Amino acid sequence: MTLTRIAYPSPNYSSRGGAAVRLLVLHTAEGARTIESLGSFFANPAAGVSSHAGADDKVNTIGVYVKRAPDKAWTQGGANPVAVSLELCGFAAWDNAEWHRHPNMLANCAAWLAEEAAAFNVPLVALTAGQAQGSGRGVCQHVDLGSWGGGHVDCGSGFPMDEVISMAKGGAAPVSSPSGGSELSPVCILTAPGRVDQFVVGTDHRVWQATGQDLNSLATADWGAMEDARATAVSAAWTADYDVLYVTVRGTDGRPWTCAWKPSTGWSNWLVNPKAQLLE
Repeated sequence: MTLTRIAYPSPNYSSRGGAAVRLLVLHTAEGARTIESLGSFFANPAAGVSSHAGADDKVNTIGVYVKRAPDKAWTQGGANPVAVSLELCGFAAWDNAEWHRHPNMLANCAAWLAEEAAAFNVPLVALTAGQAQGSGRGVCQHVDLGSWGGGHVDCGSGFPMDEVISMAKGGAAPVSSPSGGSELSPVCILTAPGRVDQFVVGTDHRVWQATGQDLNSLATADWGAMEDARATAVSAAWTADYDVLYVTVRGTDGRPWTCAWKPSTGWSNWLVNPKAQLLE
């Protein structure tokens, strides 16, 4: 699904001087929480800064502040001529769990990467700082540009870079666990061959699930509430051969409840160890 791009033009830009784009650079806005408020900031000539685009929690929508093809934005110092930039309406201080409380923002970031990579023929690979500051072509964070890019620290150590790049390639990655699952948080997303699942704890404390074949179909999939689940956090994991999907929640009673799904039998009942208690 193509991103909806809403223009909020900034006067703060200049020519690339013939330089070719080789970097897709991710930033955090460190203040603005919406693409509109970010646009208002960039619209002020006195600000003296800009970015090509911005992403917040709106579904499949980004703001565009500087045209990506002919112009350089003013956001990453010496790297400006060879970069296109996306400001995420978040903070470098966010940990991994907080980033995953903003699944739409991460999905928008992934979709932007996919579209920019296609536009500039830039590979969807994460660059090291040395590669980004050298002649590498790919994706990096502002911090990877070092003093050449202004000496910033965004997007921060908690940003799920590998997961976002995986999503940009058409799939989704586990949130953090090497076993193929996610840490307990209000939302998790994981992948199996030909399948992407997302689980969200609703304001009603029910666990809602959506399933698609890839990121694009997941964005338009129907949501269904899992039976008898009352939770404040959720995680999920596939077995190594993808024949069983396990979902664990932190119940509203503070205990860990688990159920399993198999293609042949569907969902099991929820089970809990009565001796177990999870800390908030």
